Amino acid sequence: MSSQVKVFGFGMPWESLYGYSQATQVGDTVYVSGQLSHDRHGNFVGAGDFELQVRTTLENLDLVLRQFGAERGQIAETTVLVRNLRENFDTTARLHAEYFGEHRPASTVMGVSDLALPDQLVEIGALVRLDVKP
Repeated sequence: MSSQVKVFGFGMPWESLYGYSQATQVGDTVYVSGQLSHDRHGNFVGAGDFELQVRTTLENLDLVLRQFGAERGQIAETTVLVRNLRENFDTTARLHAEYFGEHRPASTVMGVSDLALPDQLVEIGALVRLDVKP
């Protein structure tokens, strides 16, 4: 028995340029690509404002979840890439905990030297299980 694959994209130019989807569902698992801080028109949001970038990135994660009928409580794991991690760790931790509330997914936080866009300070990916009821 083979699983159906469902993909979702925002229609941003970098999706076709890089050749990827924002998320891919295989069976009951949704693999969410690293989200970043952009508006619906593909404009970067929050240059120089780490907290705004994290909040906008998490809002974009919510938009992806909705495409699959998923909720935050179904996120099993996050991967958080942060530039200047020492400087931004406390804010990262606070906003991650605020976003999830009582839910505690597995999470990996990594400091990185650079990300795809020049002003980008954070990128957040997720693994979602649709068969888990929050």
